[in-house]
Amino acid sequence: MHIAPLSPHDPAQLGGYELLGRIGHGGMGQVYLGESPGGEPAAVKVIKPAVVDSETRQRFAQEVEILKTIWGARIAALLDADAEAEPPWLATEYIEGLDLSRHVARHGPLPSLLAASLGATLAEALATVHKQGLLHRDLKPANVLLGPNGPKIIDFGLAVFAESSVSLTAPNTVVGTPSCMPPEQARGDRPLTSAVDVYALGAVVLYAASGHLPYQAANIHVLFHQVTDPETAPDLSGAPGELVPLLTAMLAHKAEDRPALSDIVQQCRAVIEAQGCKVAQARRRLTTHTAAPSHMLDGLPPTVVTPPPPTAFVDLPDPGRATTVVLPSTTPEPVPTLVDRPTPPSGSLIAKTPADPTSPGAATAADGPSASLPVPSGPSRASSRQRRHSPQSRITAQRLREVYAANAAF
Repeated sequence: MHIAPLSPHDPAQLGGYELLGRIGHGGMGQVYLGESPGGEPAAVKVIKPAVVDSETRQRFAQEVEILKTIWGARIAALLDADAEAEPPWLATEYIEGLDLSRHVARHGPLPSLLAASLGATLAEALATVHKQGLLHRDLKPANVLLGPNGPKIIDFGLAVFAESSVSLTAPNTVVGTPSCMPPEQARGDRPLTSAVDVYALGAVVLYAASGHLPYQAANIHVLFHQVTDPETAPDLSGAPGELVPLLTAMLAHKAEDRPALSDIVQQCRAVIEAQGCKVAQARRRLTTHTAAPSHMLDGLPPTVVTPPPPTAFVDLPDPGRATTVVLPSTTPEPVPTLVDRPTPPSGSLIAKTPADPTSPGAATAADGPSASLPVPSGPSRASSRQRRHSPQSRITAQRLREVYAANAAF
């Protein structure tokens, strides 16, 4: 997980969570690494004040309600939220590790054994989501986090109840990530079925095994044409031969031709067992292969910590708990494009359907450069730092602030 220092305009706390750094951003909001008063880490998502309107707030409230409903071992759990706050925010379980997009971009595709294990794990997770009457609708490599206990699915901001034809989007628009989107979703069909998540899972497994998505194009209208054209087959080049039949079925143009999630699990098991490995063993190998290093703090500049008075009692850092912090690169982050690349896609696209390719603003990126957030009324930054936290978190926060100060232009 890439953690960038807070800017001077970022809030010091949200909803009682002290903010320690930035871990993601998009056109709609910012995601921070936060810590509860009891020391629980959290991913705190906040909607930017510039985009808060009635529709955005309604969609955010829908995401909160869905996260309250959903559960599962492979789903990032909701910790707390306030959709009526200024600005609206929610806190979910913090998963320490890279997302699948960043991992593949940094370390290359997964071997077929591990890609099959990932497919089986995520298929079971999606089956749990579907049993609760929900669809994810925006599964993609950036929404799969590779944590120390295995992969987990995040970002249910576009999730809907499976039988609902109600949408918060305007007519003739589609919301999602086109390169991971099935044809029926790209066409704006209603209602959608569980087959949309099967297709997206096929795109994720293909990316994990080959390093690319099923369709790629520099022009959004060309991309939509590729996705919706039944004569244009997905690009399966680079995928291991043993996974090609399964990927072909998962990425079928017609929703009714795609396999059920239970069948996907069984076919992934067959690929794993054909290589002389048990499913549980493959899961452990996947976690070991993708787990983030536990020594990233060693590269941070030293920080002088003033010792407490002799009479004070303090909690000593737990030597068994490793905290991973990735220093920000000295080169600027690449600007997100409308089409997913091997570099991490930062979010979804809100685009006009191909039926109106000539209309202005036919496609806009839902995720873009981050915007500064005003410091909300309430406890000041100085007073929030006086709250009692673990020494390790204070050291991490102080080092991040020093890195920011050293690189600041002022």
